[in-house]
Amino acid sequence: MYRIKQLETDINLAEFSRWLREQGVNHRITAEGNFQVLWLENPDFTDAVLAALNQFMESPDFRTGVHKANSSPVYRGGRWQPSPRHAPLVLSFIVIAVLVAWITGLGTSMMSANLTFIDPRYYEWGTLTERMAALSESLASGQVWRLISPDFLHFSWSHLIFNSVMLWFLGSQIEWFDGRARMVVLFLVTSLLSNGLQYAVSGPLFGGLSGVVYGVLGYCWLGQQRMPRFQFPPALVVFAVVWMVIGFTPLPEWLGIGRMANEAHLGGFVAGLAMALWPPRRVRH
Repeated sequence: MYRIKQLETDINLAEFSRWLREQGVNHRITAEGNFQVLWLENPDFTDAVLAALNQFMESPDFRTGVHKANSSPVYRGGRWQPSPRHAPLVLSFIVIAVLVAWITGLGTSMMSANLTFIDPRYYEWGTLTERMAALSESLASGQVWRLISPDFLHFSWSHLIFNSVMLWFLGSQIEWFDGRARMVVLFLVTSLLSNGLQYAVSGPLFGGLSGVVYGVLGYCWLGQQRMPRFQFPPALVVFAVVWMVIGFTPLPEWLGIGRMANEAHLGGFVAGLAMALWPPRRVRH
């Protein structure tokens, strides 16, 4: 534990402590004589927690927000457990992906070609020059939906289920705390960068919400450093980054997993980090 602040004992930090726990910030408050001391497990949160503490002590509106958050309907026993009405936008993304998987037979029907980045049946895409020319012609013909439609293409139920669970757990927090508009912008930015990078490197034969999932993970991780509000295990980021690095090696193919959309993962993660540098206008506590 790292000692970050000493305060007088007449300041009641019970509500603030509970709020920190619900944001996933591990901490402890101890008594030392006539003072109380706030300790943090992760020193990276120091600046954000101190800023929040100053607001808590000086702003009645912030204290009211903390009180409301402590009685928030999206937490049960300090754990993030929203219902569909708390994140209808994220739920709609998942529903669309499930419907597309069913309609396209997990990418096996010819209908899938209508959702790939370009239609691989009508364009040459063996080289980067050919891919850029095909994309330019496709967009000029009005097929702009192809920039994000690969997100909803999945080629196995296991891939779809994993992406859906991750998107719901992380994306629902973004929609609830930072707002629906922020979630829309994040989805579009991560989709464009992840799909565009994957297409530029390998062509149109890819699909899945993985790029968006990496984007929301990067956004939540960096956003949590700057302003604690999200709840997720830090090890999740480590696992995701290690898995992304492994994807750039031959190991997945040796294990029979097949080739992964590594550039989509990287593009989505970078886009999510970039979006986290742009603070939301309003954060719900």
